[in-house]
Amino acid sequence: MFRLKNAIIVVFLVVITFSCQYFQKGEPELSEILSDTVPQQEQKEPVLIFGIPADSFNLVSGHIKRNGFLSQILLEHGVSMPEIDQVLRNSDTVFDVRKIKAGNTYTLFCDTDSVAKARYLVYEHDPTTCYIFSFNDSLNITPFRKEIKKFIKYTKGTIETSLWEAMIEEGFHPSLAVKLSEIYAWTVDFFGLQKGDSFKVIYEELYIDEESLGAGKIFGAQFTWAGKTITAIPFIQDGKETFFDGEGNSLRKAFLKAPLQFSRISSRFSSSRLHPILRIRRPHFGVDYAAPVGTPVQAIGDGKVISAGTENGSGRMVRIVHNSVYSTAYLHLSRFGAGIYSGAFVKQGDVIGYVGSSGLSTGPHLDFRFYQNGSPVDPLSVDAPPVEPVSEENKTKFERNKKVVESLLTTF
Repeated sequence: MFRLKNAIIVVFLVVITFSCQYFQKGEPELSEILSDTVPQQEQKEPVLIFGIPADSFNLVSGHIKRNGFLSQILLEHGVSMPEIDQVLRNSDTVFDVRKIKAGNTYTLFCDTDSVAKARYLVYEHDPTTCYIFSFNDSLNITPFRKEIKKFIKYTKGTIETSLWEAMIEEGFHPSLAVKLSEIYAWTVDFFGLQKGDSFKVIYEELYIDEESLGAGKIFGAQFTWAGKTITAIPFIQDGKETFFDGEGNSLRKAFLKAPLQFSRISSRFSSSRLHPILRIRRPHFGVDYAAPVGTPVQAIGDGKVISAGTENGSGRMVRIVHNSVYSTAYLHLSRFGAGIYSGAFVKQGDVIGYVGSSGLSTGPHLDFRFYQNGSPVDPLSVDAPPVEPVSEENKTKFERNKKVVESLLTTF
């Protein structure tokens, strides 16, 4: 009985001791008790524009005026001339302000107080690159690259009048027409397209801020022209990606099909044509491409310029020798390309001049002439030899690529 009483007393003392300690600490506040049970409110993420927390500023946007200056814009928003001068001095190797273009967009990040001083100016130089002028503790200019998003697209279309118009009518970005015309420039006569010709293409389209920048990489294509379907399969050989057909032959040929893009044939090769000015019949050993003045004219192949000058009724003309067999001439130019003179060497696709109406001409066009062993031939009938095909050691890898591309092209 005595032991039981002692045990009860010990337990009572322990309870009293812990109770005293608890009350000495004080009863916890309700907020402390509920802190582990009430979900914490999520902290709001700052809104970043050009990498700057925009919710801390008032934003003012505008366009660079013709003959306008950044200094004028900044002075109107509280930035001093010494600050502007220091920013330009600190970053003269980052961006040359003389390259600022009228019409481009700028955005000011201004304080929210009554002074509303501009702390940043963002100049949008091109679709992908901005320059941030900082007027905080650091006075400098920082380039900002916008994120480019890439989306894989599968597209097909049918020609009614031209490849360009087919792209516009279907809502495709016009740059896709340029990409296809570059790939098939040696194998498809884009001035001889017929209604019903068609194309398929797998490509990536590039976007910035939901705005399309146009077509990027081409992963495969098919073009049906004059009843023949030509598949374009990208393949890397000798460190360079080019396009090959299903047989492994390069789509790139020794000569381009035409010396300029997106024009129309206004007169064809003929042994007896009524001259539009002289009103007499005589041979026209060339193809006339009607195009606006200033349209770039390209060399259809590698070669050496043997003359670049004015020749009577031909007006401004460039002659190029490509090898011991082939040569070409480009007539009625408005002006010559940079570095084009007798003796200059050119590469396929180099701009050798611009469409004009010099000499005996009724309007702007290019008279293009092709010679084989010194004799004129119809440029539209020339079947130029291809460059190197897929090598034997690469054929197994090429066949794998071909199988994937052709399989995907059958899915749409």
